[in-house]
Amino acid sequence: MNKDIIRVANAIRSNRYPDAAALFAAGSIVRGEGTASSDLDLVVVFAALPSAFRESFRVEGYPVEAFVHDPETLEYFCLDVDRASGVPALPQMITEGIEIPEPSDVSRSLKARALAVIAMGPPPLDAESEQRRRYGLTDLVDDLRDVRSSEERMATGASLYEQLADYHLRRQGLWSASGKAIPRVLGRADPVLCERYCRSFGALFERGDVRPVIALAEELLQPAGGPLFEGYRSDAPATWRRAGRGGAA
Repeated sequence: MNKDIIRVANAIRSNRYPDAAALFAAGSIVRGEGTASSDLDLVVVFAALPSAFRESFRVEGYPVEAFVHDPETLEYFCLDVDRASGVPALPQMITEGIEIPEPSDVSRSLKARALAVIAMGPPPLDAESEQRRRYGLTDLVDDLRDVRSSEERMATGASLYEQLADYHLRRQGLWSASGKAIPRVLGRADPVLCERYCRSFGALFERGDVRPVIALAEELLQPAGGPLFEGYRSDAPATWRRAGRGGAA
């Protein structure tokens, strides 16, 4: 545990959020995995607020991101935003977070609720969502087969890196991740696959070799029927229309 970070978190609570009911210090810097530029993440909970908000600032050289809520906004963001997205950002910060200055009945209750949300898992992918994601992945893989430039290869690979991991984890009924959290979450779910995932995308980004990523994507798509193109159809909602000015009278 980084004692200096805990000292800074306590100072932030005293100086900036003295009336908070609970405060959790979280993120890679608290886990001992941070770098010189890592943020200190704070989840700050008040008894009541007009609305939730997020703010960023620096304290003693540390970049700080604060997610400020009351119990009702926290419940909304945990369920209607994070759980719906499949990425449990707020619940994870609370469950892993250190209670500042110390545990209390309020912080214990919030941790218990966050753990319950984590235990729910993400909502299952419905058939339409699964097919839409599989179709999008098929398109990205096809784009990699005949890339026209190194810039196009990098852009396509970057999109595929996030979307393929998200698809695989969600199809398994597991919580997903984005960006730099993907290797950590994928590693917890399947260390062997994570090692191959990182090695395959490393070959793409470092050497321009698209073959390992294409083979990996095709393999991860196979349990659902493989790549999807022919026969795919997606209907827009009937309400998605607006009368045009140049139409028939």
